[in-house]
Amino acid sequence: MDIPLLPDIARMFCLSLLVLLVCSRIRLPSIVGLLISGVLCGPTAFGLVENVKAVELLADVGVVMLMFTIGLEMSTSELSRLKKPVFLGGTAQVLATILIFLPPALISGHGAAEGVFFGCIAALSSTAIVLSLYQQKAQSESPQGRLSLAVLIFQDIAIVPMTLIIPLLSGQQNAGPLELLLSGARTVVVLGGGWILAKHVLPRLMLMIVRSRSRELLLIGTLGLCLAIAIGTAWMGLSLSLGAFLAGLLLAESEYSLSVVEGVLPFKMIFTSLFFISIGMLLDVQFAFTHVASILLLAVALLLFKTLAALAAMLLLRYPLRVCIIAAMSISQIGEFSFVLARSGVESGLMDNLAYQVFLASSILTMVATPFMMNAAPLVAGWIGKRLGSHGMQEEPHQDAASREELRDHLMIIGFGIGGKYLARTARKAGIPYVILEMNPDTVSRYRDTEPIHHGDASDPMTLEHYGVKQARVLAVVISDSAAVRAVIDSAHKLNSGLNIVARTRFVSEEAELRQLGAQAVISEDFETSIEIFAQVLGYYLVPQQTITGFVREIRGEHYRMVRTLNLPGRNFSLEDARLSDHAVSALLVEHDSVVAGKTLQQLDLRRLYNVTVVGIQHNGQTLPSPGGGDMLEEGDTAYLFADQESLGKVVRLFGAGSASAPAQESSDSRGEAVGV
Repeated sequence: MDIPLLPDIARMFCLSLLVLLVCSRIRLPSIVGLLISGVLCGPTAFGLVENVKAVELLADVGVVMLMFTIGLEMSTSELSRLKKPVFLGGTAQVLATILIFLPPALISGHGAAEGVFFGCIAALSSTAIVLSLYQQKAQSESPQGRLSLAVLIFQDIAIVPMTLIIPLLSGQQNAGPLELLLSGARTVVVLGGGWILAKHVLPRLMLMIVRSRSRELLLIGTLGLCLAIAIGTAWMGLSLSLGAFLAGLLLAESEYSLSVVEGVLPFKMIFTSLFFISIGMLLDVQFAFTHVASILLLAVALLLFKTLAALAAMLLLRYPLRVCIIAAMSISQIGEFSFVLARSGVESGLMDNLAYQVFLASSILTMVATPFMMNAAPLVAGWIGKRLGSHGMQEEPHQDAASREELRDHLMIIGFGIGGKYLARTARKAGIPYVILEMNPDTVSRYRDTEPIHHGDASDPMTLEHYGVKQARVLAVVISDSAAVRAVIDSAHKLNSGLNIVARTRFVSEEAELRQLGAQAVISEDFETSIEIFAQVLGYYLVPQQTITGFVREIRGEHYRMVRTLNLPGRNFSLEDARLSDHAVSALLVEHDSVVAGKTLQQLDLRRLYNVTVVGIQHNGQTLPSPGGGDMLEEGDTAYLFADQESLGKVVRLFGAGSASAPAQESSDSRGEAVGV
């Protein structure tokens, strides 16, 4: 049985396997390995692929799958928050790129039409590459990830008018206001039709599919809807990738979106890999070797000028400079749809074949350079910030200066997402003074009247110092950008070595590095999520809560000691001393009808029975340091205990409400001795 395309795919994947293994050894990103594999498989290199057109068709499916899964991870409410970056930032980026590339075209002897055309094809970036790298880095939800996504969405929308103006620039067609009006009307129809599908059709259809309890039907139905909506959008004159994104966005509103992602993910990975391989196959190796200087010069110019154009556009949105630099560098490559526009330009006479080949080779080089550009972007942003003396566009120093000078022992909250909002609400109820730093200007504007929130980049030492990091007691970093978290901790620790830094991270592997930078407590999302999952599972099996709590304490203790000895919240004593490395001062409230209420420290004998030392008592707002055996704990007092985690876990129940009237009023420690009350 002869299947023409099957040997081509087998050869591509086998060669890609070898190249990716080599790339992993020398720590090159997988996307670079796939592009190199495509170059080697191409007709101008080893010629391992005979049916290049069929591979390109499969690659187009890969782009559709990628955009579909990205849409699934979002929602219309999240997208609505991006409307300003999409339309203002995206429009500014496209226009700025055209304006930057227009003068060189005029100077080199080309006309304004050729300059505008080259600006259009240079303005587009590779959605597939950028969003894939952001997903791999777990930075899709970071400010730079959202900003890049917003601009990329507008670029997909801008493909329609760009396609329309190519015949106009070449003089082959005259289009009046009617044609432009029809183009805009098609966009409105697509968006309106998507809204109708999301509200009235898809929920009922997905419910019918899920009720069948057939995984095959769910997968086929999902892929069918994705491809149908993408093809319908392309038929209306928009791009396939934009249609696939809209399809994913519509299904994201369904409660079954996670099941959809699980089924589609393997297909997306395979077809996306084919896409990157097909891009590499476009390169003419012989032509590239004979025009190395021109190709390298154009590639560098594209990366530099596109970064500058995107940076200028993003600064209009009043995002911090650091975020704008990282986002601008991430979209500095040439996009896959630029090849389609360039081919149309050759056919219409706007570009000759020699210029097309140079542009094609340079564009592939910019794609190969993208992972390195994104890895270098935080360093470049930090270097520029130091030279300018500021990382971003901060608020004027005179705003709220008096209130900031009054802050002492306050809490600094970095990021105002879900975690930041809950932390701020808790601090407000507890009477803890706090200040919030947020990089999204829209979020700052929304909460400015109700929260002490300020616009600024917390990785900038000047910003941290301006908002009182030297006087703060605790810094809570609750942002999702890993690079930004490291920069914030490093800057804050250098400014205030005694600052208690609590940070959130997505992965356990990042904990050790963050602690080395100065964080006292690092909360790993995947570790804490796994703790919550197994606790819930054991609960369904009716395992006693005390047993579950013991398991949780044991696992947490083992894990945090493995990364660095666990320190409970509080001011630590001589952590360099190994004997005290797992001890900390913690505060416990003496609750109503507790075991310890109305007892002296001598009666409780906590030091002998539990290895816990009471180092202070707060009573009626007054703190008694180093209390003696005759000092009493009363209801409402706060006791400051010096203990390790295990000992504190045993004594904490004695401070709980109603513990004195519990059936077993006398608790035993690990040696079986009774508590003296």
